[in-house]
Amino acid sequence: MELIPLSPAQHQALAVLQRQLRQWNSHCNLTRLVDGDDYWVAQVQDSLWPLSRMNPPFRGPLRGVDVGTGGGIPGLVLAIALPESRWVLVDSVQRKCAAVQAMASGLGLQARVEVVCERAESLGRDAQYRGRFDVAVARGVAPAPVAAEYLAPLLGSGGLALLYRGRWSTADHRALQQAARQLGCRIRASEHCLLPANRGQRHVLILEAEMPCPAPYPRAVGVPARRPLATASSSSPPTPDMALRGTRRHNPSVALCCNYPGGFGPYSFAWS
Repeated sequence: MELIPLSPAQHQALAVLQRQLRQWNSHCNLTRLVDGDDYWVAQVQDSLWPLSRMNPPFRGPLRGVDVGTGGGIPGLVLAIALPESRWVLVDSVQRKCAAVQAMASGLGLQARVEVVCERAESLGRDAQYRGRFDVAVARGVAPAPVAAEYLAPLLGSGGLALLYRGRWSTADHRALQQAARQLGCRIRASEHCLLPANRGQRHVLILEAEMPCPAPYPRAVGVPARRPLATASSSSPPTPDMALRGTRRHNPSVALCCNYPGGFGPYSFAWS
């Protein structure tokens, strides 16, 4: 069984994040997944399991960007799990950005987390951010070819884009492959796991930047979604909640583990 190494301090920070999400939900609707397995499996573990598949693993002072961060997931979770990393969390909704900024400060992450209220297409054309990141992630954001167009322009040479998905098909893969080629990327890997507690099957598609993203991309605001670089008939925008409607069987040989504050419950992270 694969385990994600987290220290007690990191686990406590994730518990603090859970409390902050509950509090901010009373001001703006960030996410309904804030209690029990909804948080510790469908949010935290779903954010972290791809880290166990990275070869070489993410280490050191990498720079990451989370596009469409919403309530700060997975960006804040990844910032907690990777203590030397620095992150830019991006969303186009001002109230969500204000909440995420407050949560980052409450977690003591303000020195490592920047929150930007901007459209992804505009960010990808801003010289301050274009080509500046080692890793770019998108969870619950648009069909894969659209999300790839948001992320690829932000990657530096050899940078990696992680596209978190629910269901994934051969048609989806072909469409992403077609889009990636136009963006100067290749599909480096496709990984999957079954989340515990009957939370369904999840996939992560890992793109690698083989060259600087061609100048025409990203296209103008709204164009990537209206005219995707490629389409698959089975492709649809996944959301974190869609993970709850995936495969219902639990396969402990591939599921990762998660635990609750204080160390109780059936799932437990490995503490380093």
